[in-house]
Amino acid sequence: MNPRLDSLHPYPFERLRQLFAGLAPNPQLRPISLGIGEPRHATPAFVLQAYTDALHSATQGLASYPATAGTPALRQAFAAWLQQRYGIAVDADRQTLPVNGSREALFALTQAVVNPGNPQAVVVCPNPFYQIYEGAALLAGATPHYANSDPARNFAVDWDAIPEDVWQRAELVFVCSPGNPTGAVMPLAEWQKLFALSDRHGFVIASDECYSEIYFQGEAPLGGLQAASQLGRTDFRNLVMLTSLSKRSNVPGMRSGFVAGDARILQQFLLYRTYHGCAMAPPVQAASLAAWGDEAHVAANRELYRQKFEQVTPILAEVLDVALPDAGFYLWAGIPAALGMDDTRFAQELYVRQHVTVLPGSYLARATPAGNPGAGRLRMALVAEVDECLEAAHRIASCVEQLRGQ
Repeated sequence: MNPRLDSLHPYPFERLRQLFAGLAPNPQLRPISLGIGEPRHATPAFVLQAYTDALHSATQGLASYPATAGTPALRQAFAAWLQQRYGIAVDADRQTLPVNGSREALFALTQAVVNPGNPQAVVVCPNPFYQIYEGAALLAGATPHYANSDPARNFAVDWDAIPEDVWQRAELVFVCSPGNPTGAVMPLAEWQKLFALSDRHGFVIASDECYSEIYFQGEAPLGGLQAASQLGRTDFRNLVMLTSLSKRSNVPGMRSGFVAGDARILQQFLLYRTYHGCAMAPPVQAASLAAWGDEAHVAANRELYRQKFEQVTPILAEVLDVALPDAGFYLWAGIPAALGMDDTRFAQELYVRQHVTVLPGSYLARATPAGNPGAGRLRMALVAEVDECLEAAHRIASCVEQLRGQ
């Protein structure tokens, strides 16, 4: 077996299962989970219809192997969406590729980018982070370096804290904007700083933007390609953005997204994917094409999240350190120091007393010399319907009051 597998950490949800092992939740309350970021709004009917129609089509069904690069029409849909959403022009054939969800692409891109012959290779990850970044780096033979988020700057990554020798060894840098779990959006000045570092040291930037269409305040979040274009980097050198339909269109089970950016990197990535065997099924391509071409369902989906955050956040702000995020569907909440307990203990108490599941923030981050930036915080995914999220908020508030009264 590949010895690098031994370096992988348990996934946060396995750690959560172990944390709750042997605990008995309040049997008088129905379970509510805010622990997993899985969209639970209804899939648009027209997307399902496009999938069904293609499945039963003689030309789009399952009777032939699909091309790894997808159909020209699908790649044109990607390019049209990028133009509509970000005002940028890309070459659909050379600068876009379909992927089976951003998670698969994040992992695969890392394997394609990192040089296996360089034992000093570093992959920079935001901290807290999506654990695929770390696992992909480790299995590629690189060393992850964790760049802590700064609560004083709305959880923006502190790029200035990364030592020069790390930048010199970096081959890939992950950006997640809007962030998981913090919801922070990276502004143009931060992108400019990162591009300058990439030019100096030659690393590739992977911009994970799967939460870009869920926002509630002001303008839509700035994207990586958009930032590059505004700064005159229209070739998108050393930059690949990754996005997905899972959150935007409520189709997590379809596993559909795309990557776009530097044509030189995507040419090599396509070669890798040809061997990787990850072509998108024709019915999924047809449904994806339909989804990328419609914005009405995206606006309706965004409104549902806006309503939830508008009603839930004030309730939780009474008892936790929490505020409306820039974007995304998570609340990143701090536990009151007066309770005298860490995030794992609070998660246990909440589960037992109120039958509500949340994810301890420390499970989403790694310890660094400056500490674990997720310690003392909770990630709550507001993916259920409004009433269920409201009930969960009231139960969390009750739990905090119970613990204060002890």
